[in-house]
Amino acid sequence: MLRALSRPATRLMERWLPDAFIFVLVLTIIAALCAVIFEGNSPIAVIRMWGDGFWKLLEFSMQMLLVLVTGYILASSPPVKATLARMAGLATTAGGAIILVSVVSLAASWLNWGFGLVVGAIFARELARQIRVDYRLLVASAYSGFVIWHGGISGSIPLTISTAGHFTEDQIGIVPTSDTIFAYWNLIICAALFIAVPIANRMMLPDDDEMVIVDPEKLRDAPDEPMPANPTPAQRLENSRILMWAVGIPGLLWLVMHFAGGGGLNLNVVNMIFLFVGIVLHGTARSLLAALDQAVKGGAGIVIQFPFYAGIMAIMTGSGLATSLSEFFVSISSADTLPFWSFIAGGIVNIFVPSGGGQWAVQAPVMLPAAETLGASMPRVAMAVAWGDAWTNLLQPFWALPMLGIAGLKARDIMGYCVVMLLVTGIIIGAGLLFL
Repeated sequence: MLRALSRPATRLMERWLPDAFIFVLVLTIIAALCAVIFEGNSPIAVIRMWGDGFWKLLEFSMQMLLVLVTGYILASSPPVKATLARMAGLATTAGGAIILVSVVSLAASWLNWGFGLVVGAIFARELARQIRVDYRLLVASAYSGFVIWHGGISGSIPLTISTAGHFTEDQIGIVPTSDTIFAYWNLIICAALFIAVPIANRMMLPDDDEMVIVDPEKLRDAPDEPMPANPTPAQRLENSRILMWAVGIPGLLWLVMHFAGGGGLNLNVVNMIFLFVGIVLHGTARSLLAALDQAVKGGAGIVIQFPFYAGIMAIMTGSGLATSLSEFFVSISSADTLPFWSFIAGGIVNIFVPSGGGQWAVQAPVMLPAAETLGASMPRVAMAVAWGDAWTNLLQPFWALPMLGIAGLKARDIMGYCVVMLLVTGIIIGAGLLFL
């Protein structure tokens, strides 16, 4: 059934889904029109909101670009590539490759969302080198594992509300991760996704005559240049392991001191881990710079599109659109159904505000008072918003950009499969929030 459903979805997306940059332009216009029509803002006021917010995500944009670059550097280091190649050897059929990449991506994304995106893409490339499999579905399967990230240990909303001094502390206090990430109902949802996502991806595998196969040679990295017989001083430095370790090892020591001192994970720390472990594992500057050159090529979409999403976020928050949407779902909720409708509202808002932290800042002032009034569980409502944010990433190409850059595909190549997975995971997550 899923295979039959994926065919028209794939054809529809290939025909109608434009490049991700066109998608963000269309979203900008839709958000602006809605702010004028439904919230009564003047066009001039909306333009001012948009322009004022356009550059508000510059730091975040650079962090995301570095997630791609440093993650690629780490994943393309010789030891990690060798490990991924051995893991890819566990799959002997196309179906096995789909299941394996789904499980690896789910596990990596549960641990850390940035790591999951990069490892999923690199592993998909390695599998495509070894197995004859539909490359579009392979990459879509790798991306589908990303749906679990906000229920995992790097989820920004549960980590935010478990940190002293968060902006809703006066309302809900400090909410430990035992009530959110490690709550029994959240773990059951995660376990269900670990079972259902690989199976659903496998069920969408096209017949042999319908597969889109990529030439394995196009996925092979350029071979390293050998050391010249009589290297110059500059070439000796470029191939010096001592120089790299002299910088890489202090970086790793800083990380040890950071965690020993009670420091936690954030984007900057994740990038530090990726970068300095990558420096040590690559061993030479020449090897690392070759990986850097490949990684940067995939970052163009991030550089140009993130400012537009910052502008959309400013329109959604400044105009009142996000608040009105959340209030509508609150108005039709009860104590038992508020988590479910918070999940749906979070999913819709995420299409326009694809940032977990930004989305929580918008929705918390509406959802938390509603939970208090209705007597609903605060941790469950917070996690419902988090799951909504993660869920519609399967429809929103914003977070797919790093993976697509590594894989060398366009959003339209994978979104047909992702739409089917959107339906499958929506049923699982929604049912878990409603009935568990």
